Amino acid sequence: MPIPEILAPAGGAEQLLAAVRCGADAVYLGATGFNARQGAANFGPEALAGAVRYCRTHGVKVYVTVNTLVTEEELPALEEMADQIAAAGADAVILQDMAALRLFAAKYPSLHRVASTQTAVHNADGARFLQDAGFDSFVLARELTLREMETICAAVSIPAEAFVHGAHCMSLSGACTLSAMLGGRSGNRGLCAQPCRLDWRCGGADHALSLKDMSLIGHIRALAGAGVTMLKIEGRMKRPEYVAAAVTACRNAREGKPYDRATLAAAFSRSGFTDGYLTGRRDKSMFGYRTKEDVTAAADALPGLARLYGKETPLIPVDMAFSMDADGARLTVSDGRNTVTAEGPVPEPAVNRPLGPDRARENLSKTGGTQYYVNSFQADIAPGLTLPAAALNGMRRTALAELEAIRGAAPEMDPRPYAPLSPRRHSHPSPSPLWARFYTPEQIVRPEALDRIILPIEQVTPALIDRYGDKLTAELPAACFPEAAPALEARLEALTAAGLGEIWTDNIYGIALGKRHGLTVRGGFGLNVTNAQSIDFYVNQGLASLTLSFELPMAAIRALDGPVSWGIAAYGHLPLMRLRNCPVRAHLGCDKCGGQGALTDRKGISFPVECGEKRYASLLNSVPLHIADRDDPGDWRLLWFTRESRGQCGAVVEDFRLGRPADGPRTGGLYYRKLL
Repeated sequence: MPIPEILAPAGGAEQLLAAVRCGADAVYLGATGFNARQGAANFGPEALAGAVRYCRTHGVKVYVTVNTLVTEEELPALEEMADQIAAAGADAVILQDMAALRLFAAKYPSLHRVASTQTAVHNADGARFLQDAGFDSFVLARELTLREMETICAAVSIPAEAFVHGAHCMSLSGACTLSAMLGGRSGNRGLCAQPCRLDWRCGGADHALSLKDMSLIGHIRALAGAGVTMLKIEGRMKRPEYVAAAVTACRNAREGKPYDRATLAAAFSRSGFTDGYLTGRRDKSMFGYRTKEDVTAAADALPGLARLYGKETPLIPVDMAFSMDADGARLTVSDGRNTVTAEGPVPEPAVNRPLGPDRARENLSKTGGTQYYVNSFQADIAPGLTLPAAALNGMRRTALAELEAIRGAAPEMDPRPYAPLSPRRHSHPSPSPLWARFYTPEQIVRPEALDRIILPIEQVTPALIDRYGDKLTAELPAACFPEAAPALEARLEALTAAGLGEIWTDNIYGIALGKRHGLTVRGGFGLNVTNAQSIDFYVNQGLASLTLSFELPMAAIRALDGPVSWGIAAYGHLPLMRLRNCPVRAHLGCDKCGGQGALTDRKGISFPVECGEKRYASLLNSVPLHIADRDDPGDWRLLWFTRESRGQCGAVVEDFRLGRPADGPRTGGLYYRKLL
């Protein structure tokens, strides 16, 4: 069984030192743009090059996060960032946006490409899609059980990473727009304000959207057995003491040694830790928030943790060979891959005590203050000669400095020609047709006014296929975990045999699934498409249409074009989070919910929770998006119905047919706001 590597967060220079000195095999960090933790210190071009050089000398790999969504106007800056990362000599990049994948794969193909957790890989088809798309490895969704991880890892040949310690996002990564919608700070753009950590209520329960931090360190060997090759620690916004504690704990656990869980909790926790997702115990015991007691415990623990990385740790073995004769002295040092030789002065005849192997070893092995320790030492010394200790020390310093320079040198990474594809332009109809997604068949109204009717696949029947024909599209679950995949596959096969022709997917797994069954695949807004390069990428993957991300401002949408039909969400209580551990079920139970669950924020505003067949849930916005009287920039407009009555659905359809404003509360969403 391969030993998994430890990947540690480095939000700044001191965190980097803590990670490396405590024994991480790799670090992940952000440059100054396009990373999902813009609030961290991060690394400018010179600092990035220095960080990579330091890590390379210590045998530690560097993963640079380029894991935010990219707008069309930012693509030139993204390419400039790619050049900086390549010039610095980084080992890998962590990506979310398919435009970034396309850029790095074409221009710097030797850079290892990791699919970020924001790609939301929670089943085998999702992993297969990433492998076929050109990723070299991927990060598993945090919501998976151990058995589910094993199933996914076995389905592909590229390596899988898994988070083992740190904060839990309440939502599936990449499927959260809560911070963007409520405060204009997008998590998909690296500026999440964490409104989920505030006091949301569910019945009598408080902090109903805040999970305890995960800690799977006690399960490291089981994770390795499931096929996980990289153990990832969350925390680029955390203190260096936290990084030191987490890396040290992971190293000890990986080696089968005990680790200090109490100190780890003191470094940072939210009412303790949970392993509920990994073990499948998804209940209210997973919920927790940061208390005053947690903060006090951290203050007491920090001084001791700082000592873990206060000085260099000798983690790299070197072999030394020293020789001395009447013509001179030579010290050869090798780290197993690189070998250097330092020449010393001509030795002197010994007056009292000649230099012997033991004394030579004693002086030359003094590598304190460096990352090296002497693994083996050989000496070939002619009799009757000596050298002063200062000369021996100088040879050692020279040799190690030369070795350091070789180890820290960035590999040459010449760019290949890269020219972004120019999407073929097409004219958009005006007014554009209406597409409608209904939650239940009973809501369907005015079908003659709709070009497309989208229903959750669980609601689609052969009778509905006969009734609506080619207009009917089956919506795949936004999250399909391995335990539900066989039933979904069987249902899709039966409906395809009954005449179903197309599916709608909000997650990449649906692309592989739909193509396997010969269906037309339409991409939902959950694919997070924000630029023409991503549009073109998905066209090449076989998609027939795309719904743009509703995080895009309207000015950016109007400037977009592409070689395939695309539209926008124009109405609906849009999903703000996708939740595997439904807080309504956890705190109240499904019986009390009856499919009409809701959460209230600290202002008392109610947010509906839509049930996804009791396998996942969606937190919906409290106010519907409604832009019937405003922009119509694409090929079609999507009306996203959830709990509306049939009469309310009909009124909204009429609003959009006639271009009239909403009669009641509405929002323009993020289309007319500046998104950070």
